[in-house]
Amino acid sequence: MVVEEKTSAWAPLRDKVFRGLWIGVLASNVGTWMQTVGAQWQLVGEPDAATYVSLVQTATMLPVLLLALPSGTLADTFDRRRLLLGVQVGLFVVAGSLTALTVLDLMPPALLLTFTFLLGVGQALTLPTWQAVIPEVVPRDELASASALGAVNTNLARSAGPAVAGLLVAHVGVAAVFGLNALSFVIFAVALLRWRRPPESGTGHAERFGPALRAGGRYVRYSPVVRRILLRVLLFVLPGSVIWGLLPLVAEQELNLGSSGYGVLLAALGVGAVLGALLMPKVRERVAPNTLLVVSGVVYGLALFVVALVANVFVVVPVLVLTGLAWMIQVSRMNASLQLFLPNWVRARGFAIYQVVFAGGQAAGALLWGQVTEAFDLRTAYVAAAVLMLAGTATVAWLPLHSQDGDRSPATWWAEPHLMLEPHLDEGPVLVTATWRVPAENRAAFVAAMQAVRRSRQRTGATRWGLFRDGEQAEEFVEVYQVPTWAEHLRQHEGRLTGSDEREEEKAQALAGGPPSVSHLLPADSPD
Repeated sequence: MVVEEKTSAWAPLRDKVFRGLWIGVLASNVGTWMQTVGAQWQLVGEPDAATYVSLVQTATMLPVLLLALPSGTLADTFDRRRLLLGVQVGLFVVAGSLTALTVLDLMPPALLLTFTFLLGVGQALTLPTWQAVIPEVVPRDELASASALGAVNTNLARSAGPAVAGLLVAHVGVAAVFGLNALSFVIFAVALLRWRRPPESGTGHAERFGPALRAGGRYVRYSPVVRRILLRVLLFVLPGSVIWGLLPLVAEQELNLGSSGYGVLLAALGVGAVLGALLMPKVRERVAPNTLLVVSGVVYGLALFVVALVANVFVVVPVLVLTGLAWMIQVSRMNASLQLFLPNWVRARGFAIYQVVFAGGQAAGALLWGQVTEAFDLRTAYVAAAVLMLAGTATVAWLPLHSQDGDRSPATWWAEPHLMLEPHLDEGPVLVTATWRVPAENRAAFVAAMQAVRRSRQRTGATRWGLFRDGEQAEEFVEVYQVPTWAEHLRQHEGRLTGSDEREEEKAQALAGGPPSVSHLLPADSPD
C-alpha cells in the first residue's frame, strides 16, 4: 500500500508556480459555477423546468464524456502549457459571445444549452491537462495534499461562485454572471503565461495521435488498480449527482427560496467540502482508504434521505455541509489514488478516462433523476438516489480499492536492441520473443508470476501476449508478444516501464534463474 508522507494540507501552495496556477484555476472554477447557476436559474421559469435544468448539467458534462480521452491524448503528446493557453482563449470568445447575446435578449433555452455545451468542450480540454500538470510542479510526497487542495479549489468555487451568482442574478441580471465567467478565463491565462515550463526531457519521437489514443486505452484496460478506481467513482457519482442536478428545484419547490437561497445551499455544500479537505491529512493517517469510502458513502446516502423528507432550510443547510464533506472525501481519495498510481507518460490519458467516467456518471445521473422527477416527484428522485448510494457503498466489502504497491517512476533496465536490420519507426507489427529456462520445481510459480509480466507488457504497448512451453525442451518457456510498431516497442525500452514493472520481471527472472534470451521478429519485407 502506498505510504503517504505526513505533509501539511497547504504545503504545495508554498511553491510559487503551483500557487499561481492554483489561483488561476480557482478563478476559472468560480466562473464556471457562476455560469452553471446563471444558466439553471435562467431556465427555472420555463415549461418543463425539471428537464431543462437537469440538461444544463448534461450539456456541461457531455463534452467531457465525448472529448476527454482525445484531450488527454493531446496533453500527453503536446506542450501542456500551450494547450491550456489556447483553450482559455477559445473559452473567453465563447463566454463573451454568450454574454453579448444575453444582453441583447437573444438567448432562448436551446441556444443557451448550445453555449453551455461549447463551454463544456473547453472544460473537457482543460481538466485532464491540468491534472497532468500538477505532478510537474508538485513533489510526489505532496501529491495527496495537492489533490486535496484541488478539492478545496473546486469547492471554494462551489461556495463563492453560486453565492455571487445568486446575488448578481437577483440584483443585476444573468448577463453579468456570464460576463464575469468570461473574465475568469483571462485570469487563468495570465497565470499560465507566468509559468515557464521546462522543455521535455524524454527521449524518442513524439507519439502520433491515433496510436497514442489507443495506448491510453490499453493502459487502463490492463491496469486492475485503475479499473477498480473507475468502478468506485461510478458507483458514487451516479446517485450522488442528484444533488448537483436538482438542487435548484429543492430551493424553489421544497424550501421556497429565491436565487440567493439557492446560492446558500450550494455554499453549504462547498463549506463542507473545504472542511473535509482540511481534515483529510489527519484522517488519512488514522483511517484506511476503504473505511473512508464506506463512512463517506453512508453519510452521503443518509443526507439524501434528509433532503428528500425534511422541507426545513435550518435542517437542510447543515446536512448539506455534511454532504459536501462526504463528496470531497470520496472524490479527493479517488483523485489522489490515481495521481499516485499513473506514470507520467500516460497520466493525462488516464485522467481523461477518469473524467469520462466521472462526467458520464454525472451527466447520466442528472438526466435520470430529472426524468424520475418528471414522472413522479422530487422526493421520489432523492429517495431512489439515497437507496442506490447505500447499495453502492455496501459493495466496498467485496469490491474494495486495490492496494497500490510499488514505484511508479520510469525505469529503463532493458538492454538496447541491436539489430542487423534497420526498421522504420512506423514498421510493424513487431513480434518479440523471450525464451526462459525454468527449473521444474519453479514452473507453477513462474507461470503465476508471468501474469503480472503480461499486464506490464500490455499496459505499455503489447496488443497480444502468450506464454508457451517448448515441446522438445521441458525447461524452456517462450514468451511471445506483439507490438504495433517498432516505435511503440522502443518506447517500452525508453521510459514507459516503471520500477514496479521492473520488480515484477525480476520475480520471474529469479524463478527462471536469470534473464531470458530475447529476439525481435520484423515483417518479412523489412529492408536490410
